[in-house]
Amino acid sequence: MSRKIVCGLIQCTNPSFGEDDSTEDIKQRAIEKHLDLIDKAAAQNVKMLCLQEIFYGPYFCAEQNAKWYSMVEKIPDGPTIKLMQEKAKKHCMVIVVPIYEDVMAGVYYNTAAVIDADGKYLGKYRKNHIPHVHPGFWEKFYFKPGNLGYPVFQTQFGRVGVYICYDRHFPEGARLLGLNGAEIVFNPSATVAGLSEYLWELEQPAHAVANGYFIGAINRVGREMPWNIGEFYGKSYFCDPRGQIVARAGRDTDEVVVTELDFDLILEVRNTWQFFRDRRPETYEDMSRLLP
Repeated sequence: MSRKIVCGLIQCTNPSFGEDDSTEDIKQRAIEKHLDLIDKAAAQNVKMLCLQEIFYGPYFCAEQNAKWYSMVEKIPDGPTIKLMQEKAKKHCMVIVVPIYEDVMAGVYYNTAAVIDADGKYLGKYRKNHIPHVHPGFWEKFYFKPGNLGYPVFQTQFGRVGVYICYDRHFPEGARLLGLNGAEIVFNPSATVAGLSEYLWELEQPAHAVANGYFIGAINRVGREMPWNIGEFYGKSYFCDPRGQIVARAGRDTDEVVVTELDFDLILEVRNTWQFFRDRRPETYEDMSRLLP
């Protein structure tokens, strides 16, 4: 039986906000915008959908300000995940929902929850690699490094893995997602021109080829004030296990990227390129103990 699944990615600008706006109001406006885009995805028969990194607000890591700690929510018991469970069930749609996770007072993660098409919460991925490397990307102020490894979630339509933004620069986790059985890896991101754009369509297709799975890469769009750390350049895309980009969004538009992916292609590609068969993990032991 054919396993052709319609998949979608949401990229969009963050609603503007004023200095006096509460974080709750900021969050609510972003959620309302995304609810409309989720409905548009459903109207196009999307069965797997991923939202952008910490979708319900601006990329607040552009500054170090404790007020943004109030954006955190519990997973799965917080209101946003509960709302997305209702939407997933209504539309019979798998939804990957990246939010700012509250574990306990002062302990927060950059996390994506995975919700099945019947509304069931399947689990979560916590961003493992946390940057603090460039003006405007002060993530260690907000997030602990992930501690859940590289889980893969069996949904009604396929096996889903998640990598978040800066993770994509690290091939080791991408490999583990493949070894753990991922058929598609979603990478919700927030990245700006002049920093990573030349890598955007290089690294992730390479992960897709090396591991024989599909990738859905999401980037937000626009310039977010008051920080203006650069242009979030969009260009969200899907690539196949051959590393070919099969659908792509524009640079500066709110879009739902929709395409049909044939998951049977994974077996065809892996039977041609036997990278999992021919890998030599016993020769890689130094990788885990050598320091730069």
